[in-house]
Amino acid sequence: MIEDIVKRLDPLPPKSKLIIFGGGFSGQRIARVARQLGTKVLCSRRRENSKGADFIFNADQECSNEIFEGATHVLSCIPPLLNGEDPVLLKIKNQLLNTKNLKWVGYLSTTGVYGDTKGSWVNENTSPNPQQERSIRRLSCEQQWVETKLPLQILRLPGIYGPGRSAFESLSNGTTKMIDKPGQVFSRIHVDDIAGSVLFLINLFSQGKNPPVINVADNLPTNNLEVIAFAAKIAKKSLPSTIPFEVAKKTMSPMALSFWEENRKVDNQLLCKKLGYSLIHPDFKSGLKHCFSKL
Repeated sequence: MIEDIVKRLDPLPPKSKLIIFGGGFSGQRIARVARQLGTKVLCSRRRENSKGADFIFNADQECSNEIFEGATHVLSCIPPLLNGEDPVLLKIKNQLLNTKNLKWVGYLSTTGVYGDTKGSWVNENTSPNPQQERSIRRLSCEQQWVETKLPLQILRLPGIYGPGRSAFESLSNGTTKMIDKPGQVFSRIHVDDIAGSVLFLINLFSQGKNPPVINVADNLPTNNLEVIAFAAKIAKKSLPSTIPFEVAKKTMSPMALSFWEENRKVDNQLLCKKLGYSLIHPDFKSGLKHCFSKL
């Protein structure tokens, strides 16, 4: 429930206006929570008939200056272009720089920028070392945002899940694969905690608590077998046979294979211990129970 997120958060300052570029899975959730907190929100989609399209933003569409009138906070959820350029900055950098009352600008990035650490922990002091092309592009976009000198925070996210995007969907449609790669773990974050942390960090930023980079991840990196098994137990579904990674990788797409080629645990101590954000779903068990309740 959106109300469960809202009751944990303080409202944004009066007369705040949040512009969200990229109204996908995370962007829409953030928009809904912000509106429930009483904030005016404009959220972009690429096409006019898309759900939640307050305005259109794409490679062919210019942004009206009216959108930026009174804007106090801006969040970009849009991934890089294939050439490594940031699509938001490419189109509206000057409009952002000319927006007088911007208090906070957020960029949703990925923990993929840390690269493969062979299962070791990474935190915000870990030097980025991306190996995948998409992560190299992300780090390039992070730097492009930093160079604007806007009041910026970069939020690095691991695997995102939530209602409609979890292990239950593959269990229901029969596409679940039980891939066993000993020692492999993934970090993840529920979409509700992305929304909660964004609004939490906006308020902290106005109080001068403004670290430039924050990892937004839950408390329990774990392997996919545990996640799928727990989901199957809740849903009372049978599990397919386990497949060794060395066998499974022969039929994986390049994108799927790239996820399995990296192994790291994402530390959330800055967000949760030092800054004080309380996770709504501190681990995959809590998050999956929530997802199942929404089926």
